[in-house]
Amino acid sequence: MTKNRQFRIAARPVGMVKESDLSYTEEPVPNIGANQALVRTLYLSLDPSMRGQMENRADYVAPLAIGDVMRAGGVGIVETSNNSKFPVGALVSGTLGMQTHCVSDGVNPPLRVFDGDVDPVAALGVLGGTGMTAYFGMLDIGQPKVGDMVVVSGAAGATGSIAGQIAKIKGCKVVGIAGGPEKCAWLTDELGFDAAIDYKAEDVGARLSAACPNGIDIYFDNVGGEILDLCLARIATGARVVLCGGISRYNANGPIPGPKNYFNLVFRRARMEGFIVLDYAPRFAAAAKDIQAWMASGRLKHRATIVEGFENLPRALIDLFEGKNTGKMMVKV
Repeated sequence: MTKNRQFRIAARPVGMVKESDLSYTEEPVPNIGANQALVRTLYLSLDPSMRGQMENRADYVAPLAIGDVMRAGGVGIVETSNNSKFPVGALVSGTLGMQTHCVSDGVNPPLRVFDGDVDPVAALGVLGGTGMTAYFGMLDIGQPKVGDMVVVSGAAGATGSIAGQIAKIKGCKVVGIAGGPEKCAWLTDELGFDAAIDYKAEDVGARLSAACPNGIDIYFDNVGGEILDLCLARIATGARVVLCGGISRYNANGPIPGPKNYFNLVFRRARMEGFIVLDYAPRFAAAAKDIQAWMASGRLKHRATIVEGFENLPRALIDLFEGKNTGKMMVKV
């Protein structure tokens, strides 16, 4: 392949992301310089945070300009290299962008090398940013204890499904909130959640009260909005609320209302804390060993919704926000 296929930001999204917010371009595959490697992308990740990155605002990563290659995590193979840390044939992951080829010196963008025979789907998902987010969010921020009652929203998504299973491994009771009977059945029948609530068809508040009669010790929040409020209304004394994501607000128009029940944090002497997984990068290798051991023993399972074809990236991003994925959403390039 002599062309580097790319998707660039064409417009700032208003409301729901549209395919026209991204434009397709082609450029020659770049040459590498001293200490650089050329990575051919195998899979690209679709994540809720991408919606915010398309806007002209700075948060924990620099904003993108119109015309920039859309930022995206990916996993790929080193094709040519002038860097001994990234030999030809090595499987690597990093922020490769929505493109078929990426040049890196290992720092810009940072690259992570996987040792041994690692499935690239797992490398991008359960062993990548998804697994790391679930691992550190649940263990470092949530601090689960045996017998804790844990509730996870977005529980059939990439991060939520892993976070809930980690809580089960640590001896907790886990309730997942997801959309649709198939996703809920996956949580209980395959992943071992103690209960699942279908927010599209059930009274979430009533189900939470029944499933968590003594309150919620850990709430792992991936959606924000009304469900965050319902869980804040039911936290136990000393609860930990882990703010991981807020997919309910990413495509909303107008001001975003804050949680109405936040003062329960005072009444219950509870804690609500956000985090960014990049802060834990020095510990990724150790976390991956734990995750691999849990996978090998059958205690942790993962699933990916894989869309075939680089050209389908914009549609796959919309599908993510429409909840059409179970587990990790990615595109096979």
